Amino acid sequence: MKSYLLLTILLFSTLLCAQQKLLFNGNDLSGWTVYGTELWYVEDGELVCESGPDAQYGYLGTDGHYKDFELSLEFKQEADGNSGVFIRSTVEGTKVSGWQVEVAPPGHDTGGIYESYGRGWLIKPAPEKDKVLKKGEWNQMKIRVVGDTVTSWLNGTEMVTLTDEKIGAGEGGIALQIHDGGGIKVKWRNIKIQEL
Repeated sequence: MKSYLLLTILLFSTLLCAQQKLLFNGNDLSGWTVYGTELWYVEDGELVCESGPDAQYGYLGTDGHYKDFELSLEFKQEADGNSGVFIRSTVEGTKVSGWQVEVAPPGHDTGGIYESYGRGWLIKPAPEKDKVLKKGEWNQMKIRVVGDTVTSWLNGTEMVTLTDEKIGAGEGGIALQIHDGGGIKVKWRNIKIQEL
């Protein structure tokens, strides 16, 4: 009986892993589109976003759309780390429609949810959760989006949970952001999605 239970657990775990899809292959930007003039490139198997000469907003968006999913990724902030992960979003030029899970320097609400060109901040993490962010080191972020509800985690700590009808009605892809202002550099790796 124990052997049967163990086999069942192993098969279930294998199925879950098989459903996860790599969004970034570590070699090039296949499956993604660059919006704007800021710099997006691959170096040593990592995805790098860096301010370009125009120092404007820039985005790297998935070609596919994702409705209900769990996204996991790692990011490392070098220089200024003001960036973010957009969900159910579309981009025209450098104007994005959708919702951003914040990636920012300490004290600037990493893990919170912001609506660009709309209502602004929808929810920020409790101030004491700011200590979870490891500046200059690799951080792990997880974002779960199901129906109207979005939950974000940073390094294993739940940062926020928000239920919002407007997000529930949203359609679109995932986009990484580089903030305007210049001097920004963020690295990304292990970007994986599991559709739910």
